Amino acid sequence: MWDYTDKVREHFFNPRNVGSIEDATTVAEVGSLACGDALKIYLKLDDNENIVDAKFETFGCGSAIASSSALTEMVKGLSLDEASKISNQDIAEFLGGLPEEKMHCSVMGREALEKAIALYRGQEYTDHNEDEGRIVCKCFGVTDKKIARVAKENHLTTVEQVTHYTKAGGGCTACHAEIEDIIAEVLEDKKRDAVRLDQKKRRKRLTNIQKITLIQETLENEIRPELQKDGGDIELIDIDGNNVIVALRGHCAGCPSSEYTLKLGVQEKLRELVAAEIVVMQEDDLEVMSW
Repeated sequence: MWDYTDKVREHFFNPRNVGSIEDATTVAEVGSLACGDALKIYLKLDDNENIVDAKFETFGCGSAIASSSALTEMVKGLSLDEASKISNQDIAEFLGGLPEEKMHCSVMGREALEKAIALYRGQEYTDHNEDEGRIVCKCFGVTDKKIARVAKENHLTTVEQVTHYTKAGGGCTACHAEIEDIIAEVLEDKKRDAVRLDQKKRRKRLTNIQKITLIQETLENEIRPELQKDGGDIELIDIDGNNVIVALRGHCAGCPSSEYTLKLGVQEKLRELVAAEIVVMQEDDLEVMSW
C-alpha cells in the first residue's frame, strides 16, 4: 500500500476546480484512456495574460486527481510566464510528496499545462505521449525521446524510476535493456554538460599553462571522439599564443571538407570552451606562411 500524505488525500477526497470552463481561453488534453490516465485542463486568462481561473477533468487514480487539483490551485493568479516554470516536481512538492510509483501523475499535469500554454501562444506542440522518436515501450507507447527527456529533467538513474515517471517498462519488461541504454546516454550527456560548464567557468581566468591544458583537454575529450566516429582524427602540433596548429589524420586528411571541419567544427568548439580569440591552423598552412 502506498503512503500518501494528508495533502494528497485531501485533494483526492475533496478535489478543487473539477469541471470545465465554457469560455476558457485555452484548453489542453493529454494522456490516453487506453493507458489508464488522461487529463483535460481549462485556463481562463485576463487581458494581461494572468490566469484568473483553472479547472480540470481527469480519468485516473487518486494521485492523478490530486495532482490535477493541486496544479489548478497552483496556477491561479499567476501570469503565463510564471505558470510555465512549474515543473512536475513542484506539483509533487505542493502535495507534500507523491509515492515514486505515482510520479507519472505529476508529469501528466505538467505536460497538460505546457500544452495549454503552447496552444494559446500559437506554438507548435507535440503531445509527449506522441513524442517524435522510436517506440521503446510497446505496452504503453512510450518513445525513446520521452524517456530521455523525463530522465534528464528528473535525474532518473534506474529503469524502475523511469517506469514510475513514464510507465515505460511497466508491462512486459521486454524494453528494460533498451531503457537502461537510454539512461546511460542521458547520464553521459549530463556528464559532458557538466564538464563544458566547468570549462566555461575556468576560461575566464586562464593562465597560459591553463589555456594550453584546456586546449589539449578539449581536443582529446570533445573533438577527437566526434572525428573518430567517421574514421577521422586530429593531432595537436603546436600552440603559439592564440594560434592552435593541428594536423588532420585518417579520413579527414585531404578531405574536401577539411577547411569546414577546422573552422566550423574545431575552431568554434575551442572558441566556445577555451577562448574566443583562438585561431585554428593546419600544419601545412603554417609551412606555407613560413616559406
